[in-house]
This record gives sequence, structure tokens and C-alpha cells, in this order.
Amino acid sequence: MIYKWLVEYSESLSVLNVFRYITFRAFVSFFTTFFVCLKLGPSFIDYMQNKQMKQTVRDDGPQSHLKKSGTPTMGGKLMLLGLLPSLFFWIDLGQELVWVALAVIFGFGLIGYVDDRMKVMQKNSKGLSGKLRLAGEFLISGLAVAALIQWGGFQTNLSVPFLKNVNLELGWFYVPFASLVIVGCANAVNLTDGLDGLAIVPIIISVLTFLIFAYVAGHIEIAKYLNIPYIPGSGELVPLGAAIVAAGLGFLWYNAYPAQVFMGDIGSLSLGGFIGAMAVLTKNELLLVLLGGVFVVEALSVITQVASFKLTGKRVFRMAPIHHHFELKGLSETKIIVRFWIVSILLAVLSLSTLKLR
Repeated sequence: MIYKWLVEYSESLSVLNVFRYITFRAFVSFFTTFFVCLKLGPSFIDYMQNKQMKQTVRDDGPQSHLKKSGTPTMGGKLMLLGLLPSLFFWIDLGQELVWVALAVIFGFGLIGYVDDRMKVMQKNSKGLSGKLRLAGEFLISGLAVAALIQWGGFQTNLSVPFLKNVNLELGWFYVPFASLVIVGCANAVNLTDGLDGLAIVPIIISVLTFLIFAYVAGHIEIAKYLNIPYIPGSGELVPLGAAIVAAGLGFLWYNAYPAQVFMGDIGSLSLGGFIGAMAVLTKNELLLVLLGGVFVVEALSVITQVASFKLTGKRVFRMAPIHHHFELKGLSETKIIVRFWIVSILLAVLSLSTLKLR
């Protein structure tokens, strides 16, 4: 929170007044994180290569993916490292909403790190037990949301997109519901991370959209005009989200096809969890289904495939998640990636329309 120290000197040097504004701190947070990730990228990739932290590719997947075996993984670690300078310089760590978001980012990131390490050390694609991973994710998100309600006075009502003045009061049932939103989003993003650059751009688009929701929800006059819940302190999520977007872009610089580094579970779980947390903290839990439509479809394709095979012995898709289905149908990897990006943009625009359609 170095910016607060700069603000103290604004009386003698008026130019330092700009650090009082969330929008300005969002810009400097963005560029700080982006250039840190960009600078650290080559040395990070070399380090992971030397440490043999390489991706193990499933041999039952598309044959074109076998050439990706040996590519350094755990690129999410690069993004989290790039986030640290902005946390200390430009973001108010005294806000409860920020602490909840950080608990999810780094808590889920730790789970992803352990999962990635097990995959790398054991040279297989299974990693941490699914039950153990889910238990850890629900524990982190549940404690964070419960603490926010108990000591932060966070509202436990549920807003319905496109409907005016429709709010469902959930009481303490909101804790498991919000936890499900966060955990579900994290794992849906994890399933989407299967092609070079496929997951990171929809992540960036989703976070950018939630930045707008966080800003308007934290401004009492704008929130009142748009008839959306006013959430004190949500504006401070904007500099944090801007840093996440920048980290994603910095990572994409090296993850774009053909990828020099993969995100790993440390990246997909931490960033996916952050998107889910943003949905909860801005009171847009149900809207996440629309905004994160790409992630939802990817997750549903896996659920459908598993359920169909167990019940009937037949597969609905050639392979799940669904991006592999399209690959096996003959679509090129880059075409699938770009089309998923386009769909994400369309869903973001549609989600933003709810600001006026209430």
C-alpha cells in the first residue's frame, strides 16, 4: 500500500493526488504487473525447463498434442509472482473484499501448485485426489465468505439478472451457495485449459467485465442510477482485477500458439477461483453462468460425457472437454481457440447489458 504514503505528500506536491483515484491506480497496477510478467517470462521458462517442470500429455488424447509433451508448465506461478508488486504498491489491503479475493487466489493457487508438483514428480496427468482438492477449495471459499458475512456485514441476498428488484434472501445458506459458485468456476476454468491460449483470454474477458461491475457497484450514485446493489469497498477490486488482467496478458505473450509455457492447475484454479469470487463479491453470482458460458459448456461436456458413458456405455462426444471433440472432428487448434475467444466477447457484451436491463 505504498500509494498511501505518496498520498500523504500530495499537499506539498499536488500531482500525487492522482493516487487517490481508483481508476489511476488500476492503470498503474495494470502496467506494473504486465511488465513484471513480461520481464520475468524468459528466465521463468528457462528455470522451469532446467528443473524438469514439464507437462505430461495424456496418450489417449489428440495425437497432435503429443508434441507438446515436455513444455514447461506451472505458468500460473509467473502470474502470481507478477501480481505481488501491484499488491504492495497500488492496492488497498485494508479492504475486506480484497482479502477474500486474495484468500481465494492464493489458497486455490496453493492447491493447484501441489497438484502440479505431484503430476510433474509422478510423471502422470492425475495429480492430487479429486476429493481432497475439492475439500480444500470448499474449505477456503467457505471460510472466506463466512468471515465476510460475520465481520464484514456482507449481504446474503441473491440478485436475478434481467429482473428488476428481484432478490432472494438466502441467509447463512449463502455460504455453501457462494462456495459452490467459486469452486465450480475454478474447476470449469481448469477443464477449459487444454489448448494454447484457450483459457487465458476468456479469463481476461471475464475479469474485465467484472471490473466494470465492481466499479459501478462501489459508486453509490451510479449503483443507485443503475438499480444495482451498492457494495461499499468493491471499487478496490478494480486495481486488483486490473493486475490480474495484466498478468493474464503477460502470460499470453508466452502461452500463445505454439505455447512456450502452460498455465498448470496453479494458474487455472487461482484465476478461475478469482472469477468466481468476483461474481460473489459484486453480487452477480447467477450472471456468471452467462458471462462464463465458455467455461460452463466445457464443464457440462465433461459431466455429460461421464454420465452418458456410465449409464449407457456410449459417449456423446468424441472426447471431452468439448474443445477436444472439435479437434477430433478436424478443426485446427487455432480456429477452435479464436472462436472460443469470440464467443467469450459476445457473452461479455450480453452480460454488460444487464446493467440497464433491470
